[in-house]
Amino acid sequence: MKKLIIYVSYHHNNTEKIARIFASTLEADMKNPEQIDSNSLSAYDLIGFGSGIYFFKLHKSLLEFANRLSQSNNKKAFIFSTSGIKRTTVLKRHKPLKTILQSKGFEIIGEFNCAGFDNFGLLKIIGGINKGRPNDEDLKKAEAFAKNLKGKTAGHY
Repeated sequence: MKKLIIYVSYHHNNTEKIARIFASTLEADMKNPEQIDSNSLSAYDLIGFGSGIYFFKLHKSLLEFANRLSQSNNKKAFIFSTSGIKRTTVLKRHKPLKTILQSKGFEIIGEFNCAGFDNFGLLKIIGGINKGRPNDEDLKKAEAFAKNLKGKTAGHY
């Protein structure tokens, strides 16, 4: 089974840290949306889509990339993010991407979010929030999530 992590990570590379854990655990390739032709996704069986949450949304380039995707035949996917806001509100921020991917025929088999250091805009005045995040505990949770994904796709190897 061939796997790919598509991610966008700016500012503090919070999302890239999580993407690297997923790539290592799943033995997946890692690419930014601008590094991959959307037509080449047919070679992959499991694809992770992730970014930081910027102004309460996943990064625009990730959403644009997803909109350009061709119809898929029940390809498995997962969504992940890092954010300064509470996790309970974050998974709502995944919904636009989830809707796009499902409309393209992707089966979403999981979603992951963890805190990320954020000092954008006015947060800079107070030194930011979630300093040191993602931390070791967050990385362990990301690894456990990825191992769980392996279990969900075990029959597809």
